[in-house]
Amino acid sequence: MRKHWIKKAVFIPFIVAAALIVFGGLVMLLWNSILPGLIHVGQITFWQAVGLLILSKILFGGWGHRGSGWGHRRHQWMHMSEEEREKFRAEWKHRCSPQQNS
Repeated sequence: MRKHWIKKAVFIPFIVAAALIVFGGLVMLLWNSILPGLIHVGQITFWQAVGLLILSKILFGGWGHRGSGWGHRRHQWMHMSEEEREKFRAEWKHRCSPQQNS
C-alpha cells in the first residue's frame, strides 16, 4: 500500500509541470492571438502567461475551500425549513434593495 503512494508522489511533480506548460502555453497563445488586435495590448511571454494563471488562481480560484461554491449553498438551501428560507429571502431583499433616504 505504501509503495503505491510513493509511486504516485513521484509522478505528481511531472503532472504539475505538464499542466503548467500546457495551460501556460494555452493562455499565451489565446492572449497573443486575440487581445492585441481587440484591445491593443502587447503580446506576452510564456512566463508572463504562467504568472497570469497564478494571479488569476489567487484572485478568483481561492485555495481549495470546497464548501464555498454554489453547490454548497444549494445544499444549505435544500436543508432549510420554509421559515428559514423566508427569513433568508427577507434579509437579502433588505440588503439588495436600494436605500431610501428619509
